Amino acid sequence: MSRGFRIMAEGDYALFTRPEMKVERVSYDVPTPGALEGMLKSIYWKPAIRYKIDKIIVFNPIHFTGVRRNEVKDKILFQNMKGQMNGKGNDPCIYEERTQRASMLLKDVCYGIEFHFDMTGLKSTHDDEDEKKHYNIIKRRLEKGQCFRTPCFGCAEFPVRKIELVEDFDMNRISPEIKAMGDVDLGFMSYRLEFKDNGIPLNNNWDDPIFSDKASTKYYRPHMINGIIDVRRYKEMMKC
Repeated sequence: MSRGFRIMAEGDYALFTRPEMKVERVSYDVPTPGALEGMLKSIYWKPAIRYKIDKIIVFNPIHFTGVRRNEVKDKILFQNMKGQMNGKGNDPCIYEERTQRASMLLKDVCYGIEFHFDMTGLKSTHDDEDEKKHYNIIKRRLEKGQCFRTPCFGCAEFPVRKIELVEDFDMNRISPEIKAMGDVDLGFMSYRLEFKDNGIPLNNNWDDPIFSDKASTKYYRPHMINGIIDVRRYKEMMKC
């Protein structure tokens, strides 16, 4: 296991969508490991590393709020974007393809996240295989608050307000309301999406990659005990 990190992440809103809700978006009570992996990739990511969430700590009470949002129904095609950048191809924009949906969001969220990364061996030179190099880059970017795109809690509309690298978590900050819940069976939750290509371009060309958009959802059944979710413990019972 690579050396790990502990961070505190706070935000005004979060939406960790339950996949079983087909029309309106409803958030899980707590973050999914896959959503947190995506947040970390906004800070630093290379094909040579893969993030693993080890522990999630829920500090603030779990409160929901309802909103209505305009969502687009289609995705911009990568081929159209690429053609537009090269001065040819179809118009990549989406026009009047919006629909209004209700969403049940989490509000005023604060999480402690313990994670590490593993080496994948993908698209790696000899230097890329240096675990220490990636560790130092991640540490530096966390300390300076750097990111490639705005980290978010589930959806891009709900940015992370603050990310702080910490030596250890202050368990006294866990809300009494959360502690009073004791041992909570969170039921089957999405763990992460597993893409069919396993992160390897279908055309084996890293300079002009084509990735698969086909994926299956992995589920696990965690417990939150006094605000702490030991992801490492429960991911062993992962289901397809």
